[in-house]
Amino acid sequence: MNLTDQEIARASTMRPINQIAQKLQIDEDDLRPYGKYVAKLPLRLIDESKMIGKKLILVTAITPTVAGEGKTTASIGLCEGLNKIGIKTAVILREPSLGPVFGMKGGAAGGGYSQVLPMESINLHFTGDFAAIEKSHNLLAALLDNHIHQGNTLNIDARKIVWKRVMDMNERALRDIVTGLGGAAQGIPRESGFDITAASEVMAALCLAKDLVDLKEKLGNIIVAYTYDNQPVYARELKAQGAMTALLKHTIMPNLVQTIEGNPAIIHGGPFANIAQGSNSIIATRMGLSLADYVVTEAGFASDLGGEKFLDLKCQYGGLKPDLAVIVTTIRALKSHAGVNFEALKEPNAEAVKVGLENLEKHIENIKHFMLCPVVAINKFYTDTDEEIDIVLKRCEALGVKAAISEGWEKGGEGCIDLAKVVKEVAESGKSNFTPLYNFDWPIEQKIETIARKIYGAAEVEYSLKAKQQIRLFNKIGLDKVPICIAKTQYSLSDDPKLINRPKGFTIKIREFDIAAGAGFIIPIAGTIMRMPGLPSKPAAENIDIDADGNITGLF
Repeated sequence: MNLTDQEIARASTMRPINQIAQKLQIDEDDLRPYGKYVAKLPLRLIDESKMIGKKLILVTAITPTVAGEGKTTASIGLCEGLNKIGIKTAVILREPSLGPVFGMKGGAAGGGYSQVLPMESINLHFTGDFAAIEKSHNLLAALLDNHIHQGNTLNIDARKIVWKRVMDMNERALRDIVTGLGGAAQGIPRESGFDITAASEVMAALCLAKDLVDLKEKLGNIIVAYTYDNQPVYARELKAQGAMTALLKHTIMPNLVQTIEGNPAIIHGGPFANIAQGSNSIIATRMGLSLADYVVTEAGFASDLGGEKFLDLKCQYGGLKPDLAVIVTTIRALKSHAGVNFEALKEPNAEAVKVGLENLEKHIENIKHFMLCPVVAINKFYTDTDEEIDIVLKRCEALGVKAAISEGWEKGGEGCIDLAKVVKEVAESGKSNFTPLYNFDWPIEQKIETIARKIYGAAEVEYSLKAKQQIRLFNKIGLDKVPICIAKTQYSLSDDPKLINRPKGFTIKIREFDIAAGAGFIIPIAGTIMRMPGLPSKPAAENIDIDADGNITGLF
């Protein structure tokens, strides 16, 4: 009988969190416990001197498909495998958002025998980090509306307010709303809306902050609106940053949990990669490098989204230098990129695998653009044939790229020993010489076009009239010397989700920009991107239940 992820997690024996902390030489007095199996870690554990010589491994993937790639499962499995071969390793992950948990994706704590625990807690409210980010964000919205209601001394044009509210739920009905109805006592009527909490600039700022003081400065730099004479209005002008940061006093501390095999996992922050930077916090990654010899961390979606943003944005801001990148692929996903229908993905199809390899090859090429050595991890499923796997292994060999099979879902760390050995070999070879794709000082258009051409494979970049006007504004107010964080579909290298595999000759169309002046980047928007997702026709929430004893079922 095959067990579900939840059944495997529930059957596992968790260790008290102080025992997990001991593996990282963390004193019990430094833990801020959240129950028996979770603890917050104070920022003083970050030690620059202890980071020297440590290995940072980025886990990314090929372009997502309906078949799934299992990047988080592979990351956790790799951590287990590295520990099994004697390397003190921690895995650093993002926190799941309730929107996808109750929507289409379900839980996001790994799968099978490569999970982080306690799975139910991590997937639901966890330590309240998302709730605190939501409250901090919405406090700023309340202060903004109150300022206008109380006299508007900052001369804010209510038609030019750019700060919405957020909630951690998929709720399409709140994308566009009107607030302030009900008479003069209820405020000024205006159009507004909600984004999902993972898309909040407060989330982005938290994940790029160095400490509380830096976070407070970033929150103060958030642009919330424009005046009648088109000047930006900052959160600091509303005197909001102090209270906003106070709400995040505990949230800024990373969360220590454990893998099924009792190895340390640090989980912190959760920005989406199609609309934000898509990786856990700089603080969590630097803490991991201070405490473990190897750090395995993932970035959302594929190398063109979370991978690129991790390398260009997070690494430059955080002073991080990864040693290699693991690209997760599956046989099923390769066949999906060849146009095979979902129902037929379990059927052997060697020719489709060969066609789909074009997508993998592009992601290998992308990693090499950063002067990093790629390693391909084939996340194996029981339906994969030896012939299909051999096609991928031989192609990687022909490209001079190391590859290994990952069986973390079925076998845990034992199924990732071969991958761990390859990763260790490449990490210690010293062949990587990480170099970002662009410098922050480059003109905005040059940064965008470099990513579009080199990473996406685009032939051209077009800008709408609104986008061109915004670029002129950014140049005027000093936002031209910051990194960019392109928002686009995760389902294609292009900005059209229907263009699968490795499209060529396409044009990236930048229709407008969002601003994250507090977090420290600008967001070119390519195509149609929803900052507030909707629920699917059959939400995952319909399968989730709880009994009289508090046992939750259906959470996967």
